[in-house]
Amino acid sequence: MAKAKEDYIEELESEFEEDEVQPVSLGGDEEIFVEEVDELEQARAERDDMRDRFMRVLAEAENSRKRGERDRREAEQYGGSKLARDMLPVYDNLKRALDTVTDDQRESSKALLEGVELTMREILNVFQKHGMEVIAPQIGDRFDPQNHEAMFEAALPGTKSGDIIQVMTEGFMLHDRLLRPAQVGVSSTPVS
Repeated sequence: MAKAKEDYIEELESEFEEDEVQPVSLGGDEEIFVEEVDELEQARAERDDMRDRFMRVLAEAENSRKRGERDRREAEQYGGSKLARDMLPVYDNLKRALDTVTDDQRESSKALLEGVELTMREILNVFQKHGMEVIAPQIGDRFDPQNHEAMFEAALPGTKSGDIIQVMTEGFMLHDRLLRPAQVGVSSTPVS
């Protein structure tokens, strides 16, 4: 019986090496051995399937973590953009008020103007603290469509086409995003 069992095991091993394991019913322990080989192959296939599923779930969890981190960072940096955009008219009005003050008014309303200037400085400090930068083009600068919005074009002697000839409102960046473009007038003087 021991010799027959060894012959049977050698026969199974040679068949197993060829990846063509055929169930052979010789009765008794040999039949159980074939069933165990089949169960082992089934367990290996199941293990490989589970490993594949695990790796996919692990990759998805990592992607979700990265997405969550990116969303958190963006919410932190740009979450206040709506409030910041709503504060821009306040800045514009304070700037217009300070730009229209005459020397006579400056003398007679010194304390009032000082308060308005302090308020303007504080708004600029808050803007800077939260990552907002002023885009303040100067007359004669080149028009940049990434940061400027052309409100009109006019031919103006002594300028080149594409030069800024008037600044209506300043623009703002929030970190690396454009919050509002600077509104400008642009020269359309043809090249002579």
